[in-house]
Amino acid sequence: MSPFVAFGQWTLPESPYALWVRGELDEQLGLPEVLRVEVIGGEFVVTPYPPVNHALMLRDIHEWLFRAELGGEGFPWQVVQHVGVDLAEIGDGYCSDLIVVTAEVDLLARAEDRYLSPSEISLVAEVTAHPSAHNDRRPVFGKPTKWSGYARTGVPYYLLVDRDPRQPGVTLFGEPDRSEGAYEVLGEWKFGEAVRLPKPFDIEIGTGKWKPWT
Repeated sequence: MSPFVAFGQWTLPESPYALWVRGELDEQLGLPEVLRVEVIGGEFVVTPYPPVNHALMLRDIHEWLFRAELGGEGFPWQVVQHVGVDLAEIGDGYCSDLIVVTAEVDLLARAEDRYLSPSEISLVAEVTAHPSAHNDRRPVFGKPTKWSGYARTGVPYYLLVDRDPRQPGVTLFGEPDRSEGAYEVLGEWKFGEAVRLPKPFDIEIGTGKWKPWT
């Protein structure tokens, strides 16, 4: 059975973003726990949790970063997965696949906080899943996406792993233009090639086992 996207209308007591910030949007929508909800471009977007292959790619990225940490002293990065990001500046809220923050960000002190802010993020990675991949890519016809939201709020680097069989590969974006909500392409790789994150990361990520969705 193929996945599909369903559309509908809801009357909400507040904006989707305001409810999302307080962790009440899924309850207002009556969503089961197997779904996750984000606010993209001011509109709520509901998607199922991603499949196993999606999670394995994120694990690989995390493991390669961990190898870099073991390889030398003074590793300045921390890695977390599936963390909420409050983009208050544009009224959006995302569940990011993987986030890299500096060692100066005290994540344990933030344990009572629900979300990170864009100013605390050094790099964010998203792995596309069907049928919501368009939400992770650069906008089409001007409709905001997470790509443009991260850029507009100044997230320095965006690593996009696109599993679409029509265009599989990895792209590193950087140099965000906050006024335009756009990034420059810093590097592109095919699955099977080693992804090299430039300074300040200077880290290699192997993609030998990565495959498009089927």
